Amino acid sequence: MTQVQEIVELVGGVLGRDVLGAYLHGSSVLGGLRPASDVDVLVVSRRSMDAPDRRALLDGLLRISGSRHQARPVELTVVVQSEVRPWRYPPTGDFLYGEWLRAEYETGEVPQPEPMPDLALLITMALTGDRPLVGPSPARVLDPVPRSDLVRASVAGVPGLLDDLDGDTRNVLLTFARIWTTLATGRIMSKDTAADWALARLPPEHRTALEHAKRLYLNCSYSDERWSDALRSQARPQVDRMLAEIDRLSGGAAQ
Repeated sequence: MTQVQEIVELVGGVLGRDVLGAYLHGSSVLGGLRPASDVDVLVVSRRSMDAPDRRALLDGLLRISGSRHQARPVELTVVVQSEVRPWRYPPTGDFLYGEWLRAEYETGEVPQPEPMPDLALLITMALTGDRPLVGPSPARVLDPVPRSDLVRASVAGVPGLLDDLDGDTRNVLLTFARIWTTLATGRIMSKDTAADWALARLPPEHRTALEHAKRLYLNCSYSDERWSDALRSQARPQVDRMLAEIDRLSGGAAQ
């Protein structure tokens, strides 16, 4: 059984007939999985989960996600259809699993409903990718997200990204490149394509760290990732250069 099949089976076992659809998004639909890519799945449900459902879904994901199980990290988001159809912002997500939160899960925390601006991006990717794992085409269960809300969702995570720059330099640089391209083009691109778009518009002195982040994304797992002190010192000035463009395109919303 493939990892995706395990995810589908797990979700079906917990939510049963309340699953309206399950859809790939992220790298799976934006150019293909890379060495460190997550398997990103958006689940649309008829109802919010109760406490036993949340525990069962979390326990199952802890078993099948991540390198300790010789598998890719899973990012799984569950949204109740009535929370996003008709669309409104900010949307509320019912459940979020990601490997970056594993330590919290293993100490007893269980995902709860919360505002999730990122759902605007996830839904847009799911609609564009049109890769159902369960259920009909995503356009039959999800409304499109207005461009204005794509902008709001794109810039909502900027403060957190800046906080993570030193510890997650690769992803932060690539995410800033993707935010810039999304605001400029209205399209959500793969991280390497977004990096190419941004690199073509950055002056030479603001390219080296992003070029390195792109190479890592295409070729390296996180355990093989290396940053020299010189490269890492260039990351913040390059982020600041991209952030200036993001701020200009968003009318100051990124500040």
